[in-house]
Amino acid sequence: MSNPVIQIQNLHKYYSTTHVLKGINLSVDAGQVVGYIGPNGAGKSTTLKILIGLLTDYEGMVSVLGHDVKTDPIAVKSRIGYVPENAALYDTLTPMEYLQFIGQLYGMDETTIERRAFDLLGLFELSGHINARMTTFSKGMRQKVLLISGLIHNPEIVFLDEPLSGLDANTVVLVKAIIRQLADAGKTVFYSSHIMDVVEKISDRIIIINNGQIIADGTFAELQHQHSGSLEQLFGQLTGSDDQQDTATEFINTLTK
Repeated sequence: MSNPVIQIQNLHKYYSTTHVLKGINLSVDAGQVVGYIGPNGAGKSTTLKILIGLLTDYEGMVSVLGHDVKTDPIAVKSRIGYVPENAALYDTLTPMEYLQFIGQLYGMDETTIERRAFDLLGLFELSGHINARMTTFSKGMRQKVLLISGLIHNPEIVFLDEPLSGLDANTVVLVKAIIRQLADAGKTVFYSSHIMDVVEKISDRIIIINNGQIIADGTFAELQHQHSGSLEQLFGQLTGSDDQQDTATEFINTLTK
């Protein structure tokens, strides 16, 4: 019997009178790369924020690494990593200062923080910017620092929300390889993205959410067996957005009227 590292049972979430999550149920085992995808407003980011303990006013049961997220959020946060799509980086700090701050929050010792920060920044080709103020950094450089900050403490589960945003092609390839090797080492990666071809290639399991409900869950091969085509085509079929070619034609026709 496996012991799931993520368990969600009958999860409901309201924003005022808007019913955002409508009875989500899922279980994730260690070592899986889970692609969690859906249209804008489907409930992806809300699910992630609940799993990492940022939102607590929900109905249902959510457990991460055996801890109830609502009643024991610190125990969860100490063992997971989170890379948001956009985050405040405290621009007046240098990458080293920022990573020292993050490492201290996780209770890491100073020597380990500095060694890992130096090495990881070098691997992301930021060695020449270690002591530069991040006010001058491009979006891609900021995203690299965010990625390192979510992984520097070697978490058991990594939650990624559009982690490839702003990255150059070489770094995208590197991050994909890192995700795969994290899973091979027994860690769990819960990955939300709009980049379908990446999700298709790196995910052991793909979960599609639409209008607050899970509408598909399985490997890409399993989903493809039920609905032929690429993940992008499957996504369009399942979420009712498969008329993009017609919409594009109408857009071009409007421009030429």
